[in-house]
Amino acid sequence: MILEIADIRIHPGQQAEFDAAIQRGINEVICHAKGFSGFKINHGIESPERYVLMIYWETLENHTVDFRESPAFLQWRAIVGPFFAQAPVVEHFNLLAKSA
Repeated sequence: MILEIADIRIHPGQQAEFDAAIQRGINEVICHAKGFSGFKINHGIESPERYVLMIYWETLENHTVDFRESPAFLQWRAIVGPFFAQAPVVEHFNLLAKSA
């Protein structure tokens, strides 16, 4: 299992619209991607323009190749991209340990 973390910054004052857009993008596009296994979205309290999107993939290639190189990625970016104040910072992680 691979965890993708995207640190997203949006333009000020667009939180309500972005909240709807990111959920729509997940439900309409990403949930149907090969290897998709779940997600979480966290919204900043001290920095209301900051979001942390966590997506779980079966393999790294499910994200970097199967999704990123597909037309679905363009659909996703068309939904959420207009809100970005800057390009999201995206990294991938392997699980080291977890609670019971």
